[in-house]
Amino acid sequence: MDADALRQRELTIAREKLIVALDVPTPRDARALVSDLEDTVVFYKIGLELAYSGGLAFAEELIKDGKQVFLDLKLHDIPATVSRACTQVANSGASFLTVHAYPQTMRAAKIATAGSSLRVLGVTVLTSCDDLDLAEAGYAYGVRDLVARRAAQACEAGIDGLVLSAGEASSIRASIGHKLILVTPGIRPKGSAAADQKRLATPAAAIKAGADYLVVGRPITRAENPREAVASIGAEIAAALSPHQAS
Repeated sequence: MDADALRQRELTIAREKLIVALDVPTPRDARALVSDLEDTVVFYKIGLELAYSGGLAFAEELIKDGKQVFLDLKLHDIPATVSRACTQVANSGASFLTVHAYPQTMRAAKIATAGSSLRVLGVTVLTSCDDLDLAEAGYAYGVRDLVARRAAQACEAGIDGLVLSAGEASSIRASIGHKLILVTPGIRPKGSAAADQKRLATPAAAIKAGADYLVVGRPITRAENPREAVASIGAEIAAALSPHQAS
């Protein structure tokens, strides 16, 4: 494979690893952003803000248009309720769904989605939290220990993956291998504002830590030119994936 073909292959793989978070108020805003990004993005995340303003119906539009959709709903309830909700999402054609990484919740989600193409991801510790936040909430573990515990429980429950920061991805990948998909939010290219995030990483750092997918929101959705932002992040992912990239 010549250099140009190899570079194009790396960019294609990078494109598939980028999930753009549609953290916008309405489906109209989301539709405009997706139109702007056109064929540069294949995977979109719909979170709580958009979901509550018509985003679930918009997810169906994206799926019909051939896009992959990540419903970041962070389900957590009694097992029967989680099970019924997961069954509904599995019938929607979405690719990813988040649940909180509590053993009961993960087990219920796994049973409900068995045989479907939906992949269930357990949210370990939100990237807006650090050790002090966990202590304030009453947890006996710091971030790293709690993520490790939840990773082990996710493996036991048999779900498909985890949502965690790049700061934990390397150690989790080392401990569990490729048993789980690792999805990393809190991505900030150099020079981007941290905002309310505390556990951050650049796209390259997250890929090198072992992340399979990167979720990027504000650095794209609030960029002056979202297409350029996507291209820049994609190039950084591709460079990190390149076997010729210096370590």
